[in-house]
Amino acid sequence: MSLLSDLINLNISEATEKVIAEYIWIGGSGMDIRSKARTLPGPVTDPAKLPKWNYDGSSTGQASGEDSEVMCDAYTPAGEPIPTNKRYNAAKVFSNPDVAAQEPWYGIEQEYTLLRKDVKWPMGWPLGGYPGPQGPYYCGNGADKAFGRDIVNSHYKACLYAGINISGVNGEVMPGQWEFQVGPAVGISAGDELWVARYILERITEIAGVALSFDPKPIEGDWNGAGAHTNYSTKSMRSDGGYEVIIKAIEKLGLKHKEHIAAYGEGNERRLTGKHETADINNFLWGVANRGASVRIGRETEKAGKGYFEDRRPASNMDPYVVTSMIAETTILWNP
Repeated sequence: MSLLSDLINLNISEATEKVIAEYIWIGGSGMDIRSKARTLPGPVTDPAKLPKWNYDGSSTGQASGEDSEVMCDAYTPAGEPIPTNKRYNAAKVFSNPDVAAQEPWYGIEQEYTLLRKDVKWPMGWPLGGYPGPQGPYYCGNGADKAFGRDIVNSHYKACLYAGINISGVNGEVMPGQWEFQVGPAVGISAGDELWVARYILERITEIAGVALSFDPKPIEGDWNGAGAHTNYSTKSMRSDGGYEVIIKAIEKLGLKHKEHIAAYGEGNERRLTGKHETADINNFLWGVANRGASVRIGRETEKAGKGYFEDRRPASNMDPYVVTSMIAETTILWNP
């Protein structure tokens, strides 16, 4: 009998032209990533040519048992997007000619926490206890500072192999917490790439027997939360004179602060307290090189007079389709 690892790594192309296609979608909670696989007669180079396939929406919290068939890009059998299909409205925003002409770029900093599977306590923490205070863990090295690096590096390489535009990884301020960055990505592809990167991470932590948390404040107390800082620029912002465009865009975001906060992730009020490198959730504050602001402009952008800004409000469990499209719609299409 072969080892399980041998069977998983079988090269089926030596025996058949058939391929395995994994269908991925977002479940009813908005954060649970579902998937199932099917056999195709041969390779498919264009995703539009993949056969449509449905799933049992009553088991994912997305449909009733009497009418439970849902399509994977998450439509009803009648072709209507279901409420959790946030990609549908985002695609409409990004296909708007005025938005497309501005070529919106995004770089998303996805933070997450690795937990022991059975006790839901961060990796590297004493069971039922706490490690030393924050300080040595951010970008730290060593067995007493970095916990789960094998998972992080496996995810990094798997994303590169899969064609995800992953641009870096680092250990975060709270031990057991890590970050990966996706981008720069244009328009709708930012959401697509982040969701697939999340899916790959879920599968790798599954193999490792570790639980993955996108909770924005997994441990209460004097510990940093987890966010998904979203860096953003348009063609006008990246051009000469772009700094004024950036300021006007940030001012627009401030006018819609409450609306955006409501859509920037559940439990964000536990993270955005005005402490641990955050602005208070009830206030909108922007500044240059200020990590305690809602929106931060980098020193290099200020010096160059053009570039990008960072929206620091999104939680780690935010939906990138919602956040990216809201930022584009507000800064490009909305005229207060």
